Amino acid sequence: MITAVSSRAEVIKWMEDFVGEKITELLKSVEDSWQPADLLPDSTLDNFLGEIKELRERAKELSYDLLAVLVGDTITEEALPTYESWLMTIDGLPSDPNGPWMRWNRAWTAEENRHGDILNRYLFLSGRINMREMEASTQYLIADGFDLMTDNDPYRSFVYTSFQETATNISHRRVAQIAKREGDNVLAKLCGHVAADEARHAKAYKAFVSKIFEADANEMMLAFEDMMRKKIVMPAHYMRELGVDMGKTFGHFTDAAQRIGVYTSADYTDILEGLIKEWKIETLTGLNEAGERARDYVVALPARLKRVAERMKVPQLEYKFRWIAD
Repeated sequence: MITAVSSRAEVIKWMEDFVGEKITELLKSVEDSWQPADLLPDSTLDNFLGEIKELRERAKELSYDLLAVLVGDTITEEALPTYESWLMTIDGLPSDPNGPWMRWNRAWTAEENRHGDILNRYLFLSGRINMREMEASTQYLIADGFDLMTDNDPYRSFVYTSFQETATNISHRRVAQIAKREGDNVLAKLCGHVAADEARHAKAYKAFVSKIFEADANEMMLAFEDMMRKKIVMPAHYMRELGVDMGKTFGHFTDAAQRIGVYTSADYTDILEGLIKEWKIETLTGLNEAGERARDYVVALPARLKRVAERMKVPQLEYKFRWIAD
């Protein structure tokens, strides 16, 4: 029985059956999953070189900013070892390798692993990318790690993953839309597949938080407030290129994303509004005085962020990325 004084570890343990259900509901088996080979030219077929030539011709029409965003997304996805190891450090997660939490971590990682694979393979085949430069940035990002300011706390961590998986769904979906407009239906299709995965993952993490609110509403509310006061940082915020200081390239990457509308300050606010609605924050009960103040802050935050976003200008300064060959 979960009580008002239950610890985080007790709540996480209580959720095990629920997590097991979400593995079945929101993650796919290997047999039912798409693989990168399904969506890119097959090297075993006689028409492989012809398909590569067609892919490269389409890729010539992709805009500079779209390529920059696609490379940044790829580097972010390929830093998966960092994210898996981070999830393993969350306090209170049972370490039983056959238990629901560890099975979730492995299955989620296995699905995510395909994203970097397919994006990397596409960029390699496109002929538009300096692969060594991109690979160095990926190595940097894994080696540099990140600080998501979740303090190894499960409540804060699942606020973060709920937000971040939603953001990556938006980013990949928008890249797919732009790629289609620019005439590359193969890129559009593969980014659409990645976006669909991210949508399922976001749904799962949001469900985890909803379940925690059932058991420990006040502490969950305080954790939500704390993460929003800190602001949600992207996992690639330390991104850099060879010869560039840690984190310097990330700002140029986000500028490019803002310029072409892949991910903007308005999207950040929209995600927050979606979480407030998803978790029924405005009608939440059972809060103490600190919890009520936290709720009031979070509910009022989207309006404040919108006013700030209205004053922001779309960044115009273009940056020459070392990743892009031309």
